[in-house]
Amino acid sequence: MVDPTNTGALKGLRVVEMGQLLAGPFCGQLLGDMGADIIKIEPPGKGDPMRDWGQGEEKVQWEVIARNKRSVTCNLRVPEGQEIARQLIAKADILVENFKPGTLEKWGLGPEELHKTNPGLIIARMSGYGQTGPYSTRAGFGGIGEAMGGWRYIVGDPDRPPARMGVSIGDTLCATYGTMGVLAALHHREKTGEGQVIDTALYEAVLQVMEGLVPEYDYNGFIRERSGSILPGIAPSNVYLCADGPFMIGANNDAIFARLCEAMEQPELAEDERYATHLARGENQTELDILINRWTGTLTVDELDALMIKHSIPAGRVYTAKDMLADPHFKDREAIIEVDTEGHGPLKMQNAFPRFSKSQSGVRRTAPVTPGQHNAEVMAELLGWDEAELAAKKEKGLM
Repeated sequence: MVDPTNTGALKGLRVVEMGQLLAGPFCGQLLGDMGADIIKIEPPGKGDPMRDWGQGEEKVQWEVIARNKRSVTCNLRVPEGQEIARQLIAKADILVENFKPGTLEKWGLGPEELHKTNPGLIIARMSGYGQTGPYSTRAGFGGIGEAMGGWRYIVGDPDRPPARMGVSIGDTLCATYGTMGVLAALHHREKTGEGQVIDTALYEAVLQVMEGLVPEYDYNGFIRERSGSILPGIAPSNVYLCADGPFMIGANNDAIFARLCEAMEQPELAEDERYATHLARGENQTELDILINRWTGTLTVDELDALMIKHSIPAGRVYTAKDMLADPHFKDREAIIEVDTEGHGPLKMQNAFPRFSKSQSGVRRTAPVTPGQHNAEVMAELLGWDEAELAAKKEKGLM
């Protein structure tokens, strides 16, 4: 435990989280950080495969995505286990699930059935292609949603195959939109008493952040291509090389570009017809980047950083986790906190986000070390089970 007090905006709401890996669990993490009580249902035995995800010899990613959750095990593949889940969901405000569409219905846990006993239940469903449509029953992971949603095609260098981000952005986008849907549905329920289903597809979540990609093709016949480290036509905005490392500069506004020219001691560039306007800089982007990169190569990162601050130019270092832990701004804003985890001891991780002025989110409970760690606690609290009943269910392999 880190902070036993709960000041989160969603305090008093109960979420049952079903599913595994990233999309559903990340939605649960976000809701839990904001104060909801998250009861995570894991399969008996090894639990959620996320327990084994991450980089490094010791896998610690679980400590982030499972924080603020209580773990309950339940065998959802047999009718008695499905009945246990039904009873838990009857006590919940929100159900989060990311199974293949049709799975809940096959188990007798579809929305129509669940709403009979819990009409105010909000059900957030995350899947590859959504709950309807010709692709709905296909298997889908985040990377597939990134490809179908347009992200993968435009990421990478133009002379290479499509690349990816170093994180599972498709899953976390889907979860974030799922969380937004839950919050909107809570407002609707407050006014009407009605629960509802939020249907979020991985590919559609990615599609939402693709800016003008679709209308640019529809109106102009323009297809965006891979462009490496730049956004075509937006210049200068790139990572440039200093004598001792990379540095990001974003000076694509006319006034800011003029200040960059002053910092470079080449003020005449701001009046040069090749660079004087946004459109001109976009047309001469490659040439301008070469010119700036030649200049940054004569400076260290510290020297360039100081110049950018002096001339009020949006710019910054290209951070690794090591840099983040050493940076005073991260420390002052508590963007990264140290959590005394049960599984790995003191561990630094990202803080809850966003910030609230009156109902601050936070890490109140560390990730459960073992699947079903809270079986006795949750089952006694919600279903009134005693030790004998829990033992009987375990004996049958239900938990």
